Amino acid sequence: MNRRVLLVAFVIVMLAAVPVAAGQPNPNTLDLTIEGVGRVSAPLQIVLILTLLTFLPAILMTMTSFTRIVIVLHFLKQALGTQEAPSNQVLLGLTLFLTAFIMAPVGARINETALQPAIAGQIEMTEAVTRAVPPLREFMLKQTREKDLALFVELSRLPRPNNASELPMRVVIPAFVISELKTGFQMGFFLFIPFVLIDLVISTTLMSMGMMMLPPAMISLPFKILLFVMIDGWNLLVGSIVRSFV
Repeated sequence: MNRRVLLVAFVIVMLAAVPVAAGQPNPNTLDLTIEGVGRVSAPLQIVLILTLLTFLPAILMTMTSFTRIVIVLHFLKQALGTQEAPSNQVLLGLTLFLTAFIMAPVGARINETALQPAIAGQIEMTEAVTRAVPPLREFMLKQTREKDLALFVELSRLPRPNNASELPMRVVIPAFVISELKTGFQMGFFLFIPFVLIDLVISTTLMSMGMMMLPPAMISLPFKILLFVMIDGWNLLVGSIVRSFV
């Protein structure tokens, strides 16, 4: 019975979508036309938007400051030795907001040169994408090592460019990612040193006192938290991360 009701409803909807007469539009039909975004039709725009949404996490992690920040915060949590404080959700939220803060100038340039003209219908969508690439490429090249760029130029068998702005994005993006990984690990290493020294001092002291059955991590954890709070660690860490992109 339910199948028959659904079938009848489907037929009614399909009949409502058919024009009443040739050359006369049905008033019940839904107009999906979108004006002011170039000459791309509404269905194609929807497909493009949905496609970009699927790539949004990859774009966020590989073409912004997200990678470096999340690596440094992960090293901090490991160095402190805390289990669930702060939680991964808190660190991820902080990473997202710091990424938005750092990438705000780049986003403003993309909005001014590409997004707003496309919405106003002054340029096509393809030209808008072309205009959006240079600000992002400039940001990534500023944070990318020449050695990493040379590696992917060699692997892609491209002729040596006259300047870095001539490099395609398929070379710039992976070079930027491995540069960010190296920078993040370097910052994490220097972040680890003071906390490792505290662990070393605590474990040595416990061994000299003959308290070998007492876990050193249990004693060193309060001292590491106290040190991090006394030096205003969050202020120093976040300031160092943001300044590393300037």
